[in-house]
Amino acid sequence: MTTPHKSLQITHVRTFVIEGVGSGGDYHNVKGGHWLIDSPISTPMSGWEKYRSSRTSWGIHMLGSFCVEIEASNGTNGFATGFGGPPACWLVKQHFERFLIGADPRNTNSLFEQMYRASMFYGRKGLPVAVISVIDLALWDLKGRLWNEPVYRLLGGNTRERLHFYCTGPEPAAAKEMGFVGAKVPLPYGPDEGQAGLRKNVDFLTKHRESVGPDFPLRVDCYMSLNVPYTIQLVKACENLDLDWWEECLTPDDSDGFEQIKRAHPTVKFTTGEHEYSRYGFRKLIEGRNLDILQPDVMWVGGMTELQRISATASAYDIPVVPHASGPYSYHFVISQPNSPFQEYLANSPDGKSVLPVFGDLFINEPIPVSGYLDVHELEKPGFGLELNPKARLISGDQLLNPSPQKALQPPETEDGVVKDDAATPKDIESSG
Repeated sequence: MTTPHKSLQITHVRTFVIEGVGSGGDYHNVKGGHWLIDSPISTPMSGWEKYRSSRTSWGIHMLGSFCVEIEASNGTNGFATGFGGPPACWLVKQHFERFLIGADPRNTNSLFEQMYRASMFYGRKGLPVAVISVIDLALWDLKGRLWNEPVYRLLGGNTRERLHFYCTGPEPAAAKEMGFVGAKVPLPYGPDEGQAGLRKNVDFLTKHRESVGPDFPLRVDCYMSLNVPYTIQLVKACENLDLDWWEECLTPDDSDGFEQIKRAHPTVKFTTGEHEYSRYGFRKLIEGRNLDILQPDVMWVGGMTELQRISATASAYDIPVVPHASGPYSYHFVISQPNSPFQEYLANSPDGKSVLPVFGDLFINEPIPVSGYLDVHELEKPGFGLELNPKARLISGDQLLNPSPQKALQPPETEDGVVKDDAATPKDIESSG
């Protein structure tokens, strides 16, 4: 094992977006016709008929992928991808970079707290936390490369030799044939499509249950699109299908609603968490004991640093954590956790019938499940073990900020706690721009 220098600082923070579609950490930035965007899927926008045919119609892909590279003073780099596009590059440059340059990259706990707390007045959830997540993942990649160890070893080592996957996609029968231990399908119709839509949902799920047989775990992703009464009615109508779980039935802000649907169906498994953020967002979900599995996305929730905290809290309540997608970032986490029994694979092929890298062509060696599993030795390279494709269509974030926006005001220089008389003023900054 290589021991890093005792004195180590971050010297450069670089951001990128990716030209075109089908590459990087935005799952939905794919070509037209892909099942993820152009098949019937119930969404929070299904209340408007014109937004039902394609999820791109209401902008699910509008941010795009985003990457961060962090360089340490000894020349070691860490790299990670997520979603956020140009706005994410702007946030890094204008806000978060100040906490990184000159800091020790191994101090991930401290750096997360500084970025999270400094952005609370406009953040706490959504894009700002997603940006922090990608920065945090790049730091963990850097730490692994500094120590010449895979991230899962930094998290405590592997708890098993093999990682099993279930597949989210449009064809559960194909997932079963490929060796996955379960399958999950998107619910096609929402409450605003009435009783006819509800009957279509039952028929849709019945068809897929028949295609995989009675014993194969079949799950349903509702993508935040239902309400309490509709969920209770739909679950009742599907009782005979023996569905393994119902996922993200309600809007993330209706945490109390999970108590109502669990009271109505106490033996049915309900899951959520994909669109929740930070340990604070998960605290009430965990304490309510109305959820059977939590599904944070490590590229959105706050990165590996925050995911560990959420998992530790959940384990005290015996609630499993099965992260949402996120490719190898999740693989390293899940294989290190006794409280994470398996992992999701989000089908990245247009028809969902084959296994492709989650991040497209961004990396040349992204590990993918074969026959529904991945052995731990495939995660042995330092950091997250991902090698950037030399042909990756990266566009520097600096190019996106040209002409540069007005620089954020810098704190005045001090000597022994006294503000200097010659500290820059807003007028100085404006005239110097």
